[in-house]
Amino acid sequence: MNIASVIVDVPAKQTDKPFDYLIPEQYKEVIVPGVRVNVPFGPRNIQGFVTGLKTESNFKKLKSIAEPLDLTPVLNPELLELGDWLTEHSLCYKISAFQAMLPAALKAKYEKKLILAPKAALNDLPEEVRHLFAGGKEAKWEEAVEQGLIDTLKKVAARGLVEVVYQVKDRVRKKRLRHISPTVDQSVMKSQFDQLAANAKGQRVLIEYFLQHPEPVELRALLSSLSISQASVKGLVKKGILGEQDLEVYRDPYEAREFQRKEALQLTSAQKDAIEPVLSSINEDRHEVFLLYGVTGSGKTEIYLQSIQKVLSKGQEAIVLVPEISLTPQMVKRFKERFGDLVAVMHSGLSAGEKYDEWRKIQRREVKVVVGARSAIFAPFENLGIIIIDEEHETSYKQEENPRYHARDVAIQRGLTHRCPVVLGSATPSLESFARAQKGVYTLLSLPERMNQQPLPKVELVDMREELRQGNRSMFSSLLFEKLQDRLEKGEQTVLFLNKRGHSSFVMCRDCGYVINCPNCDITLTYHRHKEQMKCHYCGFEDIVPAVCPECASEHIRYFGTGTQKVEEELNKLLPEARVIRMDVDTTGRKGSHEKLLNAFQEGAADILLGTQMIAKGLDFPNITLVGVLSADTMLHLPDFRSSEKTFQLLTQVSGRAGRHELPGEVVIQTYTPEHYSIELAGSQDFDRFYQQEMVARKVHKYPPFYYLSLITVSHEELMKAVSITEKITRFIASRLSQEAVILGPVASPIPRINNRYRYQCLIKYKKEPELKSALKAILDHYQQESASSTLQISMDLNPYILM
Repeated sequence: MNIASVIVDVPAKQTDKPFDYLIPEQYKEVIVPGVRVNVPFGPRNIQGFVTGLKTESNFKKLKSIAEPLDLTPVLNPELLELGDWLTEHSLCYKISAFQAMLPAALKAKYEKKLILAPKAALNDLPEEVRHLFAGGKEAKWEEAVEQGLIDTLKKVAARGLVEVVYQVKDRVRKKRLRHISPTVDQSVMKSQFDQLAANAKGQRVLIEYFLQHPEPVELRALLSSLSISQASVKGLVKKGILGEQDLEVYRDPYEAREFQRKEALQLTSAQKDAIEPVLSSINEDRHEVFLLYGVTGSGKTEIYLQSIQKVLSKGQEAIVLVPEISLTPQMVKRFKERFGDLVAVMHSGLSAGEKYDEWRKIQRREVKVVVGARSAIFAPFENLGIIIIDEEHETSYKQEENPRYHARDVAIQRGLTHRCPVVLGSATPSLESFARAQKGVYTLLSLPERMNQQPLPKVELVDMREELRQGNRSMFSSLLFEKLQDRLEKGEQTVLFLNKRGHSSFVMCRDCGYVINCPNCDITLTYHRHKEQMKCHYCGFEDIVPAVCPECASEHIRYFGTGTQKVEEELNKLLPEARVIRMDVDTTGRKGSHEKLLNAFQEGAADILLGTQMIAKGLDFPNITLVGVLSADTMLHLPDFRSSEKTFQLLTQVSGRAGRHELPGEVVIQTYTPEHYSIELAGSQDFDRFYQQEMVARKVHKYPPFYYLSLITVSHEELMKAVSITEKITRFIASRLSQEAVILGPVASPIPRINNRYRYQCLIKYKKEPELKSALKAILDHYQQESASSTLQISMDLNPYILM
């Protein structure tokens, strides 16, 4: 017997294991590990992944696989193994691990249909439902619902005349375009050419073209390049000289762009010292983790490019991870200019079809380098020579929903398998990575100076409390306003950074102090001026701004806080002559808008670029000489032990946008807490001192890198249920762990209610707890029945980055 072990698309504890299926004779060559299959499971058909083949099963009666969904595996043997590792590492279901590795187009979509029972005829059905099956033996479930026929159909189904089925619908839509090619050999074409009438100019041009280029060509491109009509093509198709066929083409997000090939740059002596150990690791096929610690503008990207060049010369492949927000057109451009069509790009700005096509280029080995955001770490390469993670400190490398993996951990695991180096690059490394480099777990490589000998920008801190005392109620300090005017006069550009989106943070009544909250979450609503509405960024609730206070009926409704739209308005009042480009989630939502805005700024269409986090990374424009940070304290007061670290990193990164070329740069940081060490040391760009000071705080409070963390979050529609279950879990955990472990909880989450679900949590700090994973699994096992049948949800994060 040929039997396949299949992991089915049902993310639940009971189904988190391989199920045995018979392989039909006609599919035995196709069905191999890593292929997706359509299998019967209970009353319906669902998608599954083949994880292994065998000849015997412990079960006597086996169902057969309905059909394969692929001709070649979508998961190679290494990725199947990685799925096992990810399941153990993050306590996720196996199906969740496999699906995380694939583009959305390959995830199953299920379609609910009604079918006539095998022995039933159309005339057996009541008249009012027959029209649903008019097209044959199937009917659409949605149509029956829309027409209010479900009750009738329920009775019909009870008589055994109709069945409800779920069909696996493949989401993949390959793009096909009409192509034209010759169907006869050159001698026949030549004789046809001689027989053409003198006025058949278009047909003459066509035959001349195909005598020179016999390969298929896309119809629209052919008509455009030869300036002929479709009638000429149709004429030759009718005569049997040319043939038409629909061929698959890739959706290329960069097809309209031209990239000029650029050669490698001359390395500085510091860059040579830094790249040397990486190259020797590549040459020796040796796994090693490097931390490339270089100030902003020190030339880290060139080290990445030349390391990849070495890998390609050995016939190997490379993965480069870049945080989503800094996957700027500039970054893509540098890789495309160096490696041309060998580069695939994966990020959220692409359509599902474009992502699928980029993924297939990798799978078909048509490209050698992938540049992408977090999920690109699962690129199906089989001969990896290097993995690079740029801006390794970025929290976006951690996935916050199942499977809760960190791309850095996956990179190191894949690096071990492929015996290749992993390079982590940053001007502000995460404390964990820097501590590992200090201990020798990672190899530290340093680039202490900017590449072109340019000094780091001069940074000035402005105490906004002092500005208020002097009567300045504007959101711009007098120093920043002065410098903005100066840059306008000189024709130089400015970047203004605000760590928020929207117009105002919240809406409040000035008479009674009532703040308008989301009705579903314990969080204030954010005001967005361009739509004149308030929005919850957790559950999506939207509402219009009330004319009067809902509590006291006062008309004194005021908008508090500072959002990008509000800053833009203030700029227009203070500096009406300034041309401003605003970049935030609202203005870059449409496809390609991010690139258009940056290109406009680069071409000098604006004097000021105003934006949120997305402008903090990767910008390298020669004319930027001033960076203004409007509110440095925003992140500092969040209930997050990493808030000081994130503040320091962000301020340092933003400051690094100024003065990267010939013109010197200046930075003005506005703050209400200039004495805080993260702001003060970001001002002097002193990472080493910040690291030492922050490490003291982490040690005292028992946080990473001195302790590991695990976070258990319980959510339920009933408050008391959430509290009591969290209490039971906390007691159980305490009984299983050693005295050294610190258990905080049960306590309400910093945002205690989201989408009408109450959230309680338990935080575990520990150094070494061999029993922890088995205890966490026991909790999931114990509550899985309740989770399936009620509104209880339990999530576990073995390396939490966000404690909200």
